Amino acid sequence: MTGRFARALQRFKRGEDGNMTIEFVIMTPLIFTIFITAMELGVFSMRQMWLDRGLDIAMRQVRLNTASIPSHTALKQTICANAGFLPDCMNSVKIEMKITDPRNFVALDGDFDCIDKALSIESNEELRNYQSGKEHDLMLIRACLKFDPVFPTTGLGYRFAKDGSGQVIMTSKSAFVQEPGLDDGTDAEEEVAEAEVET
Repeated sequence: MTGRFARALQRFKRGEDGNMTIEFVIMTPLIFTIFITAMELGVFSMRQMWLDRGLDIAMRQVRLNTASIPSHTALKQTICANAGFLPDCMNSVKIEMKITDPRNFVALDGDFDCIDKALSIESNEELRNYQSGKEHDLMLIRACLKFDPVFPTTGLGYRFAKDGSGQVIMTSKSAFVQEPGLDDGTDAEEEVAEAEVET
């Protein structure tokens, strides 16, 4: 019995059957993890690009019309209208806008004001930091997007920091100066009349 067992061990030692199976079992999970991570990173980068684009176009419109700062909802609509790849954008984006002194600059803090689907609707509708500002004010703005990772249990999707509902935070920032504006058309009409008198 002992000799038979020893010969079986020798045959097993010399045999090379199944070596490819072992390599396949070891390498396949690693290859799939890299593949899934690459897909997750690609989707993340595309969402970041669309969020940046939407905020940039919205800020361009605000800079051209700083005499009338849009409401939070109106600004969010402008961002979402120009960020086509963000699913459920209106219910996933929240905006902060803060006045800061350029001579004593204070950046937006790291405590993001974002949508949290684990909380009530009333809590998400509450605006913690949205200021309209006055003429010549330097305004800092940050848009926060919450989204579900494509593969939440694998690779990069697993490593993302998530909130109570399993969503990931993405932010985009911008700034503009509140330019002098006219409250109505009376001043402009007076300037035109004075110019006509001088001529």
